[in-house]
Amino acid sequence: MRNPLAVPGTADEDPLTVALLSEILSIEQHARTRIQRALPAGMQLSHYMVLTHFARQGGERTPAQLARIFQVTRGAMTNTLQRLDDAGYIHIRPDWEDGRRKYVSASRAGLEARQRAVAAVAPVFSELAERLGPDKLRALLPVLRHMRILLDAREQQ
Repeated sequence: MRNPLAVPGTADEDPLTVALLSEILSIEQHARTRIQRALPAGMQLSHYMVLTHFARQGGERTPAQLARIFQVTRGAMTNTLQRLDDAGYIHIRPDWEDGRRKYVSASRAGLEARQRAVAAVAPVFSELAERLGPDKLRALLPVLRHMRILLDAREQQ
């Protein structure tokens, strides 16, 4: 009996979820490459992502919280934060109640650098957006967001 969730034309008629995630991973790799090429000199994708997090969420986070959010090791996040701090893009302050802990927030220079990065990255995907059309993009966004929320919830368990 044929699997109703198999996707014809994929390797061994992959299950729907495998075919979908394969497409998402391929898109992610293309997007990362294009974004990295478009970012201003000296800015890495990890820097852009941290600054984007602060631009959207505001506030402060500990390095450990940021490592969890971005699903990287504490060491990798420490390296990213050190580079952002060296560039003047973030503020790092001690926790006044627990001197072992630090808090990170975006600086004005960091948010301005992120805006320059957004301006550099946006044209890279404008042709794609034009070809797909805003209606298709708007229709995709809630589904992709819901998938991310479900995956995030699963990680927190």
